[in-house]
Amino acid sequence: MSSLQLLRIKMYRTVARQLHGTVPCWVCGQHVTFEAATLEHIQARSEGGNSHADNLAISHEVCNGQRHASGVVPASPTLPGQVQRWQAPAPHGKPG
Repeated sequence: MSSLQLLRIKMYRTVARQLHGTVPCWVCGQHVTFEAATLEHIQARSEGGNSHADNLAISHEVCNGQRHASGVVPASPTLPGQVQRWQAPAPHGKPG
């Protein structure tokens, strides 16, 4: 097991303990299950970021991939210093 995998487990368990079982995704803000959790580089390594714990956050694998596909993480317009949270599209209504 790699050191990043061990760090992911440790970070997930620490956040879960601190937040009474809820682990929010750094990108979308929704709860991340242990199985879906990945480590997100807050400042991308390609932009000079590192893999130290202070530059890592828990995110969904899908959110992590979407963020890197777009290459952009917009700042929150209402919460300085935080990212704008991605909102999943509302489920479609019943066909009618």
